[in-house]
Amino acid sequence: MKKLIKAMLLVVGTSIAMSGMAQDKKKDTIKVNPDPAIKKTAKTVGNKTAEIAVKGTSAIVDKKYKGKIGPDGQTIYIDNKSRYYYIDAKGAKVFLPKSKLKDKAANP
Repeated sequence: MKKLIKAMLLVVGTSIAMSGMAQDKKKDTIKVNPDPAIKKTAKTVGNKTAEIAVKGTSAIVDKKYKGKIGPDGQTIYIDNKSRYYYIDAKGAKVFLPKSKLKDKAANP
């Protein structure tokens, strides 16, 4: 009986010690803070990539509205639900009502 109790105490003590070690956080890791210029460049590249990808998809899937342009001269697309939108600099679709669209200037 004494051997059984000793064995159980040994198992309980070992499990408590192991759980304490498992929760130990490493303190020797080095946190590298990247250069702000690198972060800015990475964000710019990501936004441009997203913009190009969405424009390519929209050109294939949706129709271009040839007679109108967006507020800053963007190409207007019409989706399958007859909604008008343009692609912003971050690659997001910006939906507009038809009243906000501008006429495309005729080139002489």
